[in-house]
Order: sequence, then structure tokens, then C-alpha cells
Amino acid sequence: MTGTDGFGADLIEQLQSSRDLILWKLDGVSEYDARRPMTPTGTNLLGLVKHLATCEFGYFGELFGRPPPVALPWADREKAAGPNVDMWATADESREYLVGLYLRSWQHAAETSAATGLDDETHVELWGQGRVTLHRILVHMNTETARHAGHIDIVREMIDGFVGWRQDYDNLPYREEERVLAHHARVQAAADRFR
Repeated sequence: MTGTDGFGADLIEQLQSSRDLILWKLDGVSEYDARRPMTPTGTNLLGLVKHLATCEFGYFGELFGRPPPVALPWADREKAAGPNVDMWATADESREYLVGLYLRSWQHAAETSAATGLDDETHVELWGQGRVTLHRILVHMNTETARHAGHIDIVREMIDGFVGWRQDYDNLPYREEERVLAHHARVQAAADRFR
């Protein structure tokens, strides 16, 4: 990033932390479980990866005159396979392809950040605002990625009970099944008082 005092680096570091969590939550999941819809609206693990890759290529690429170096066929809404096509993995989109695309979007974002100052401006038509800076885009992508990291946390827990905040620190007070079940029962009992 040109002319930054470390603030931009802090934003990128935090973004990378959320990105790493996104990919970590795919570890050990079957191809089926990585794709299957886990909510009534179809939220799924690989769809979230695909969506975030699309967002990064858009916000850190196209908005700053740097189109993606790879084709994103679903980005052209007129030819897309239907609504929310960036939120699920089609049968011909492998996990390796989508993870590779996400990793490539990080590289593209880093290249844009290296060539762009925090105060450099662009326009985000979707937001209905005037000019926005790279700083604002970094804040937005931190929020977007953290939001979807929360979705991935919940979806993964629904699939197989896998939980944790980071690979090196799960941030849980306990993991023993009897304590987990007892806590769940406490929460349910409190809720039951309001039936």
C-alpha cells in the first residue's frame, strides 16, 4: 500500500485472519458436505468461498481498473445459471478450483493494495454513494468476510459439530461432550420458560 502508516496493514492482517478461517473450516469435510445447503436459503461452505472470491475480485480488482486475471463466468448476470449463482458450487466447479480461485483473489487484492493508496478513490454503484476510498473497501471486505466466517462457523458446526475460532486456539471453555450437552440443556431450559 502506498503511503500508509500501518493502518492499512492492520486492516489487511485482520482480513487475512478471517480468510484463513474460511479455508480452515473446509478441512476434513466431504465433497458432499462442502456443497450441501444447510439453511432454508441454501447457505453452504463452498458457496461462501465462491462468493468471497467473487467479492474480492470485484472490490479489489474491477473497482480499481484491475479486472480479474481469471474468468468468472457467473459474474455476468445475463449469462448466469440463475439467481445467487455465486453462492453455490455447480457440479462442474471442484473444491480445488474454488479454493484456488479464492487464493488467487487474495493475490489480486494484494497487488491492488500495493499499487493503490488508502485514500485513492473509486465508485461503488451498488452502494448508491459517491466516491469511496481503498480504506473504505478494506473496511467493507473485513466486514463481509467476517460476516461470512460466522456463517461458515455455524454451517460447519451443523454438519459435524466441528467448532473453533482459529486453528491454534478454539476459544471454547470446554469440549467434553457431557459439559457441552449440559450447557445446551441449560440454554434450552431458559428458552423453554418462554414457550
